[in-house]
Amino acid sequence: MNITNYFNITSTDDDQLVSFTRSQASTFAKRVAGDFNPIHDEQHRRFCVPGDLLFSVFLAQYGVNQEMKFEFSGMVVDTTQLVFPEQTADVFSLQDANEKNYMDIHVSGDKTKDTAFIETLSKKYVQFSSKTFPDILVPLMENENVMINPSRPLVIYKNMEIHLDKLSGDNIDLKLSNTSLKKNGRKGEVRLEFSILSDGEEIGHGAKNLLLSGLREFNAKELAEVTSSYAKRKSDYLSKQQASVYL
Repeated sequence: MNITNYFNITSTDDDQLVSFTRSQASTFAKRVAGDFNPIHDEQHRRFCVPGDLLFSVFLAQYGVNQEMKFEFSGMVVDTTQLVFPEQTADVFSLQDANEKNYMDIHVSGDKTKDTAFIETLSKKYVQFSSKTFPDILVPLMENENVMINPSRPLVIYKNMEIHLDKLSGDNIDLKLSNTSLKKNGRKGEVRLEFSILSDGEEIGHGAKNLLLSGLREFNAKELAEVTSSYAKRKSDYLSKQQASVYL
């Protein structure tokens, strides 16, 4: 994964401005993350840049700390220009020129800028993260007897956190360790906890938190239709990619 293919950067006297085209964000979502959420399609009227792309660019620019937490507070679109300051504090926000917040960051502990480790950790995280739907979320909703609105499935990326005992390792992988869904009327919050492994040994852990809305009683048939539609989008895209190789 060459992350520089998926964003644009312009240097100013004091800072750097980072932006994303629809093509870059959509290609990252599908080819790198395996995320086929329609909201990341180039032509979608409510298009937004994947939160995992922001996370990956941040790590590439600033490095990986032992403790990191990312709180998503705004939707980045293709016209957004994020200010990446030369110097950062342990707590700061990624903003645009109008000081609108898009992501709040908390970091602490030792840091590494080892390119290979950062790239591998980023790639493994976004690939793990993209499995949220349907692999993880559908069984979790069924277990809690709730589901999102099939006509307007709304799942919001709230935040994610990572703790690392080691800032190096080989054959990095992420493994789901625990899931939970807390219901509050028609809203819910999902927490996905994971272990970070190096050659099969745990070197850290983390969690991803999501907000659900429009919850209703679980209906296997309706949710199966949503899952089938998602699978078809993925299959159609991969078929087109494979066909283009032979053109």
